Amino acid sequence: MIQTTFYQDFSIADRFGLAAVRGTYYRAFREWRSDYKYLTALVITLNWKIWEHYEAGRNVYARLYDKLWRESDQYALDHLKGDELAYYIAETD
Repeated sequence: MIQTTFYQDFSIADRFGLAAVRGTYYRAFREWRSDYKYLTALVITLNWKIWEHYEAGRNVYARLYDKLWRESDQYALDHLKGDELAYYIAETD
């Protein structure tokens, strides 16, 4: 998997609240949804953040990350084809 700053970006956004997390997500998603490797990295990061917040008892954050994860995962499943979809499934499985 490629290296991105998504995890760090969302960790910074966490400190500024739910609106900052949403803003970070929508900026990243708009910019990177057409690059299947970055889209994959974004989805993986969102999944990590779900569990990070869930395990810490921050359920409001976990639910938001889950919503964003579901949105981006569905986008990937609907739009990626062939080798790109195979990469996505292999990396997120």
